[in-house]
Amino acid sequence: MYNLHIATIAIIAANILVSLRGFSDSSFFERYKFSIGGIKAGQQERTITSGFLHVDISHLFFNMFTLYFFANVVINGFGASKFVIIYFISLLGGSLLALFFHKNEPFYSAVGASGAVTGILYAAILLNPGMQLGIMFIPIPLPAYVLGIAYLLYSIYGMKSRLGNIGHSAHFGGAIGGYAITLLFKPELFVTDTWIVVLLAVPIVILFILEKMGKL
Repeated sequence: MYNLHIATIAIIAANILVSLRGFSDSSFFERYKFSIGGIKAGQQERTITSGFLHVDISHLFFNMFTLYFFANVVINGFGASKFVIIYFISLLGGSLLALFFHKNEPFYSAVGASGAVTGILYAAILLNPGMQLGIMFIPIPLPAYVLGIAYLLYSIYGMKSRLGNIGHSAHFGGAIGGYAITLLFKPELFVTDTWIVVLLAVPIVILFILEKMGKL
């Protein structure tokens, strides 16, 4: 699992190089970060470029470490080209959902590959829902789909309460992108893993119900 494919290496390298440039060049960082004001001014490329910038080394490491663990699940299931498509669609999905929820906040900004990585994580869960994942403070591993659902429910709570300096909407948008494209690429999952598909959709449905009710 840990023999990285060249596609994963290329994405990690791009994140490292762009992030390092951003660490040392504040004008570069400001020009290419996700910014509601900048996007509305016509700089739509920020929806993609922001996904390769990070706040600091720990932010970069956590995202790339997560990608490292789940990239091969998606590559083994779909091949490298579809993995890259899922990555970028998830990145864009995260930016678009952030734009939707923060469109009236001209000074809102964000950076990080979290949306893209969450999309890869959600794709990996759909492809291998029985894999066991462990997290801090929980002594036993849990099924991946349980943690996936819990993570999105936490993201809804984070969006509602504006919890921490975290782009919860981008994480959620990335998960939606990974979920949708995985099912587009492998529609037989609707038949072979019906309940997993339905369960993973529950937080997505809850999000849009809450949005329609004006609760977010």
